[in-house]
Amino acid sequence: MRAAIFHTVGDDKVEIRDDVTVIGPGAGEVRIRVRAAGVCHSDRSTRDGVLPHPMPVVLGHEASGDVVAVGDGVEDLAEGDRVVVNWLPACGSCPSCARGESYLCLANVLAGYAQPRFLAGQTPVFAMAGCGAFAEEIVIPRAGAVKVAPDVPYEVAALVGCGVMTGVGAVINTARVEPGAAVAVIGCGGVGIAAIQGARLAGAAVIVAVDTVEAKQQTALRFGATHGCGPETLSELSAQLTDGEGFDTVFDVVAVPQTLRAAWTAARRGGAVVVVGAGRSDQQVAFSPFELLFEGKTITSSLYGASQAPRDFDRMFGLWRAGRLDLSEMITHRLRLEDVGDAFAALGRGDVIRQVICYDGAS
Repeated sequence: MRAAIFHTVGDDKVEIRDDVTVIGPGAGEVRIRVRAAGVCHSDRSTRDGVLPHPMPVVLGHEASGDVVAVGDGVEDLAEGDRVVVNWLPACGSCPSCARGESYLCLANVLAGYAQPRFLAGQTPVFAMAGCGAFAEEIVIPRAGAVKVAPDVPYEVAALVGCGVMTGVGAVINTARVEPGAAVAVIGCGGVGIAAIQGARLAGAAVIVAVDTVEAKQQTALRFGATHGCGPETLSELSAQLTDGEGFDTVFDVVAVPQTLRAAWTAARRGGAVVVVGAGRSDQQVAFSPFELLFEGKTITSSLYGASQAPRDFDRMFGLWRAGRLDLSEMITHRLRLEDVGDAFAALGRGDVIRQVICYDGAS
């Protein structure tokens, strides 16, 4: 089969090979024919070493497809079932799972970092987060395959598998934004647009889209933002919209030191900063003990939208069916596997929300 292989951290070259085989499925695993795979910023972060990963690697983790085979012990999925990939599958038995925080379970993901999932010729190749969706077929744990109804298009299902769940979940599950709230979203790519839609669903009265690219601000207005601005005018706009108090919640989808400090400043006293983006491990953000105490603000993370799959996936599809969650319009570019290298370069462009690789048979 074909797959896109990245060999070196920071290298923008990708090798498209047609002699790749996927290993398995073993017991408790599922083999999937990939039909659609979104190009997520986390894929580029992995390629560039921001998110460490062994190489060579097949990137891609936001995907959907059809079951083609199951391993021993898998009795509730069968060949032909349509599924969306849950890249953070829960083991069900660790302390995080026992506490109902399955989105913090790393058992299956860490296994993906240790165990190659492909062979390119005779060379072992890893799969990003144990998925490797920039390949025509993948093998993942049973918990990583969530069955979806046939009426859900592959492209829509793929978006829910990462970007939409991360953004909407940050608002609904983590921040629990209340009706009438004032929120700001820093970074208006795919996850940021999903967070803006989540804020609209939650009934926020003020939703400010913050991005350095003006075209992205304008795009955010189409998806529910009430205002758009660049980082340099955020303080002025906040003063106008909140009477100088600040936002109830600020979502940082970029997660670099500058945006985290900007998010802290923009949040009101007693407000919250929700870290949604995957930042670098070698960067630091400084806060004084004085401001941490007397500002009364909360900083919290939202890993994968604090989701409980498949429950939350089904909720997203229900909102999509009801016309309350606009997913089809988030897909701005449909690509071939050969285009994945160019797709990384286009991630920051104003006309790009989500690029999706559509394999044969996608609909």
